[in-house]
Amino acid sequence: MLRLGLLLLIVPGVVLLGLFFFEQMQISDCRLEGGHWDYLQAVCDQQPHPFIPLMARKPLLVNGGMLLSCLGLLMTIAGLYRRRK
Repeated sequence: MLRLGLLLLIVPGVVLLGLFFFEQMQISDCRLEGGHWDYLQAVCDQQPHPFIPLMARKPLLVNGGMLLSCLGLLMTIAGLYRRRK
């Protein structure tokens, strides 16, 4: 239970950070080329677009990842508690 809890605690956060920074690299490359990033379609073009956060665009991914991390934390605590008995 401890190993699964630690896995669930760490992996969703790492995946979310990876997706976030991958998108940030694309946005940075787009701006260096003089373009504007369309957050909804994930493309670089010449028209300005409003900023839309990742949480608003992919709420299931963000909330699901955080829920899995919370579940992993609870499982880790339970696994550590069981070992001490």
